[in-house]
Amino acid sequence: MANQGSLIALILLSCLVAICYGTVSFSSLQRTLIVTGSPQTGQVLKGGVDKITVTWSYNTSFPAGTDSSYKKVKIMLCYAPISQEERAWRKTEDHLNKDKTCQHKILTTPYKPSNNTLTWTVEKDIPTATYFIRAYVLDSHDKELTYGQTTNTEKTANLFDVLAVSGRHLSLDIASVCFSAFSVVSLFVFFFLEKRKAKSQTK
Repeated sequence: MANQGSLIALILLSCLVAICYGTVSFSSLQRTLIVTGSPQTGQVLKGGVDKITVTWSYNTSFPAGTDSSYKKVKIMLCYAPISQEERAWRKTEDHLNKDKTCQHKILTTPYKPSNNTLTWTVEKDIPTATYFIRAYVLDSHDKELTYGQTTNTEKTANLFDVLAVSGRHLSLDIASVCFSAFSVVSLFVFFFLEKRKAKSQTK
């Protein structure tokens, strides 16, 4: 019985260790990447049309060899604080497995310390909102190690807007207006003919 209790305790301890190891807090990450994006502050980009150029590199002000465990870089499109207000589904959490700030992946690529550039077309399904760009550095287990982003720490600079595709086209809107107008005219014509018919029957 004692052996069974020890086994259960060992299993619970192992699960706790696994959970703790798998939980990464954003506040624990160092900002070891320098990340820049092409959008200007306040610029409005159209989904499916406009492009973003992102560059990133290792911040050489950190000691040499700091990036020895870096394996991948994950580039993300992230909601700015103004587009998170009263939207719990975009809420920032310190624990990254609960964080909803960065929901749109741009690219995951092997890590290189310099000469990294990509050009990405804003996807049509990106919601209308204000954004910034963040890059996470991952280890061989895809665990976040460090980061970099296009804004300052408070995420109040270098913000840009995305205007989502509405799914409507001008030709469709014109056809809709024409059909509505035709329906109204048809109704008046029908009313006029019925009235005229009624008068002719009373004579």
